[in-house]
Amino acid sequence: MNDSLTSVKLSNGLQMPSVGLGTWLSLKDEVKTAVRAALDSGYRHIDTAYSYKNEDAIGEELQEYLKNGKVKREDLFIVTKLGLIHMEPKQVRRSIEMSLKKLQLDYVDLYLIHLPVTLEYDGDDENLFPLTEDGKWKTAEKSDLLQTWKALEELVDLGLTKSIGVSNFNISQVERICKIAKHKPVINQVECNIYWPQNELFEACKKLGVTITSYASFGSPGRPGEYKEAEEPKPMEDPIIQRIAKKHGKTTAQVLLRNLLQREMIVIPKSVSPERILTNIQVFDFNLTKEEMDEIKGITVKHGFFNFIGHLCGNHQERPF
Repeated sequence: MNDSLTSVKLSNGLQMPSVGLGTWLSLKDEVKTAVRAALDSGYRHIDTAYSYKNEDAIGEELQEYLKNGKVKREDLFIVTKLGLIHMEPKQVRRSIEMSLKKLQLDYVDLYLIHLPVTLEYDGDDENLFPLTEDGKWKTAEKSDLLQTWKALEELVDLGLTKSIGVSNFNISQVERICKIAKHKPVINQVECNIYWPQNELFEACKKLGVTITSYASFGSPGRPGEYKEAEEPKPMEDPIIQRIAKKHGKTTAQVLLRNLLQREMIVIPKSVSPERILTNIQVFDFNLTKEEMDEIKGITVKHGFFNFIGHLCGNHQERPF
């Protein structure tokens, strides 16, 4: 893999592998199989979150590889995220320490604020998404993103994480953080795909030195049924993508990922299939031409696959979209 796109240099100087394994909705044995397949296929970047409830299983698998000398800790890039119920500054350090204990690591390489919305903490660390009677998230009455960010900065100073960033933040929220930051966010992890290209957000973040990590690069076909619409477009079945894939002898998934990589983004495709996990990282042996990139950029279908998050947030002051 001599492609220059195999990693991205973050604004703090760290190199981040540009293809990582996404693990949302992957639990226990399933995620262990996925992590094993990923590490065996050459992945060194694993993305998880406190709210995914799979950090412990990932930690067990990482330990096996570290103890056997199959990988070195410094070669791994592990990302996890702050629980939405732990956004109060006094909870932040405790939350990362719980994550590190489950992951069996002394530090993570990147720690993200999972969402700019604070959920009510009732003292139960397992009640990750408390709900109101009408089925929306029970949001905290008070929240202060800038204070939460300052608490994350302390984690860098303590050596508990090498970098910090955000997820699901809009332009104004990223700008507010950057204005007061001692340690600037290196990443904004957001939905990004051919139907939700995030052009404006990408350009704004680029000016601020914030790299975009794309999730739902394939339109998240595996997300729960209650979050799907009856009729929604499928990126992997898009005729333009199919034609380009056929020309290169690649899968449509590989073309979707390559497009994002050539846009200078990081990707974290989620899969539990060892075969697909392998093909998802086989994206460094071909190039999309400028004409192909322009053709993809010209796709007129506009559809976000995670708009339900905005609905769940209700009228919270930091509702991002």
